[in-house]
Amino acid sequence: MSLSVIGAGFGRTGTLSMKHALEALGLGPCHHMVEVFANPRQASTWAAGARGEAVDWEALLKDYRSIVDWPGCHFWRELALRFPQAKVLLTMRDPEKWWASFSETILKVVTMPPPERDEDSVMGDVGPMAGYIVMKTFGGDLGKENVLKVYRGHIETVKRTIPADRLLVYEVGQGWEPLCGFLGVPVPDMEFPRTNSREEFRDHAS
Repeated sequence: MSLSVIGAGFGRTGTLSMKHALEALGLGPCHHMVEVFANPRQASTWAAGARGEAVDWEALLKDYRSIVDWPGCHFWRELALRFPQAKVLLTMRDPEKWWASFSETILKVVTMPPPERDEDSVMGDVGPMAGYIVMKTFGGDLGKENVLKVYRGHIETVKRTIPADRLLVYEVGQGWEPLCGFLGVPVPDMEFPRTNSREEFRDHAS
């Protein structure tokens, strides 16, 4: 199995909905941070990659046909080079709305004081890796001004780097048609998945 779709969009841009959508289109299993929750042994490999160590991407992702969300989106360049036939999907949303969601979910988790972490929980294994990669993404500055600067810059960098015929810039509210057209698959007879509210995020992260 080889990756067919690489998600370059940051978490909280509809990535869990996109995971379910890609799987409904036959492009699953789709990797997402929830996969690391379910397979916490992956965490050390993702952290090693963020430290600049070599990663065997084929071995790490051998069971997946697509990938979205962190930690994968941090490595969009590496994955796009390693899987040149894969299409790149850049999920995005209005920056202020994204910040409101990010600051109430991911930001709270990765800035949680260590004594408050339950080392017997999934987050005891995955939390430090997730926090490290998110901090690396934003250069260690999680203030709103810097985070939004990085967010906007990331979108423009992906657009400049990936050829237009390989890239779809997408907002979840656009529904099936642009996604299916980009991937060359039929539009399914079902509503587009909408999931991972802030309440659901807290459930996943506990």
